[in-house]
Amino acid sequence: MTRIPGPPPFNGLKKRIADHRSVVSGGRSGHFVRETFCLTRDEARAKAREWFDAFPKAAYWTEVESWRQLDGDQIEFTMRRLPSAD
Repeated sequence: MTRIPGPPPFNGLKKRIADHRSVVSGGRSGHFVRETFCLTRDEARAKAREWFDAFPKAAYWTEVESWRQLDGDQIEFTMRRLPSAD
């Protein structure tokens, strides 16, 4: 009797899918656009307000993803949003 071959290995397919996803997303990880800033407290508030005005939370899921206070009243924070609204 002849032996029926098993399914092919999926390693090549997994690599091709991962490569395609990284090309389509432009090398970004995840689906969000992120930008990190290091500003004084007042400038940080203004920059966050600018993002919320330009990219409304309801449409772009805009949020301050993380923040921390540094020496000298400096705030380091990361803003996150979707690349486009549907």
